[in-house]
Amino acid sequence: MKTCLKRSQLHAIIAVWMLALLSACASVDFNYPRTTTNALTDTSETQLGQAFAEEVAKHDGESGFLPLEDGVEALAMRLVLAEKAERSIDTQYFLIHDDIIGRVFIESLLRAADRGVRVRLLVDDMHAKGHDPGLAILDAHPNLEIRLFNPFGNRSSNAMNAGSLRRVVRRMHNKSFTVDNQVTVIGGRNIGDEYFGAPGDANFGDLDVAGIGPVVQDVSSMFDAYWNHQAALPMPALTRMPENPEQALADLRTALTQSIADIRESKYADAVRNSIFEALQRDAGSVTFAPYELVYDSPDKSMPELARTAASMTTSLRDSVIDAESELLIITPYFVLREQEIDGFRDLRDRGVDIKVLTNSLASNNHTISHSGYIPVRKPLLKMGVNIYEVRADAKLAGVEGIDRDAAKTTLHAKAFIVDRSRLFIGSFNWNQRSKNVDTEMGVIIESAELAVAFAERLDAIDRENVYEVVLNDKDKLRWKGIEQGQEVILTKEPQTSWWHRFSASFLRILPIKSQL
Repeated sequence: MKTCLKRSQLHAIIAVWMLALLSACASVDFNYPRTTTNALTDTSETQLGQAFAEEVAKHDGESGFLPLEDGVEALAMRLVLAEKAERSIDTQYFLIHDDIIGRVFIESLLRAADRGVRVRLLVDDMHAKGHDPGLAILDAHPNLEIRLFNPFGNRSSNAMNAGSLRRVVRRMHNKSFTVDNQVTVIGGRNIGDEYFGAPGDANFGDLDVAGIGPVVQDVSSMFDAYWNHQAALPMPALTRMPENPEQALADLRTALTQSIADIRESKYADAVRNSIFEALQRDAGSVTFAPYELVYDSPDKSMPELARTAASMTTSLRDSVIDAESELLIITPYFVLREQEIDGFRDLRDRGVDIKVLTNSLASNNHTISHSGYIPVRKPLLKMGVNIYEVRADAKLAGVEGIDRDAAKTTLHAKAFIVDRSRLFIGSFNWNQRSKNVDTEMGVIIESAELAVAFAERLDAIDRENVYEVVLNDKDKLRWKGIEQGQEVILTKEPQTSWWHRFSASFLRILPIKSQL
């Protein structure tokens, strides 16, 4: 008995010591001093302000919107705006990859800062691990400041942040890019090759919207709330700053120039240049003006002790959906519902609302674990008459026609819904539990029949060779209807997958993590 008691005491001591070590390693000083800054408002005399002033004045209280479905065009729009910036760039992203697109994007911000433009870059810390030295160099620029949102205390190993697990699972999923407080781009795209059709083995079908008018100031107010929040920490609070900032910046400029030189003569670069030219030719008459509501979660949602009472955009989204009278069309990469939400769909169907959902198949989904949460959703929705379509892994998406992407795996990443062909939502919000309860999100609800009808008609006309329709047979078994080599087929297993892939998705269903999917 004595020996057992000593062993149990030893185990307890080790456990307590490990927890203390993990907590100590993962500590973050959220009281680190920082300067409160806000969006610049005296920007009406900039070229962007002048370019749209007359058109904006004609639509009192409304904002102008230009959807960006094409990945190449979406990148070109950001590069054009960065090049035209005179006073400020305020931008936030869930992730910025260290790849071709990430370097082109960072270089555009650095060049703007070199011209005297004030640049504020807010990045979620989930994917920033290992990039502290480069971010610190950028932050050393007198006109460019970087803050990391909800940072990990231990900068070398995410596992060493176990003591802060309740906090670090909450991420900032917002995406916005605002120039001179006059033009903004928001939507579903992060900054990386796969989001813009650049060469690689992944191709994400995504969606952004550019906005002018009052919506820009709304986005700026949202950005300020996040930028000045206690969860947004400046780089000096997290890492060592360069001893010789001028030399470090010079070296970084050289490295960026060399790293993107390889794509300057590529088909992708040609496509971007052509899209930039087209974007430069546009005027405000290209956009659709409409009433709108910018919706976003409070940054308090990132803090466990504040999350329960934090203002949530789901209230506005729910109100928009339950008002549906005839039709609800949903585009979402991840579709993970609880019983209460499934009951909400049943209420809509009982009122005669037609519902169509476009989401990822197991083969096209970039997160098998998310698909595991979607698996039990299909049957109850199909039984009540919801139409479900799943994107094929070899689907052809807009924006990549001229840049040889046939070998890339396709993944749906756009987040949108259309209500009664009169209301359109575009943003970062997925129809899953993470977007609803864990991560912070944003988007815009646009009251425009013109835009809503255009999107609905494209969804109606979707090429059947790009999707599988999920149906139930007369024995309530799932089947996938599609086109193979010009002929209709009905498949009995998740299409384009191996048995191991299907087994993995099914096995993951037993994990008690649906609230995190």
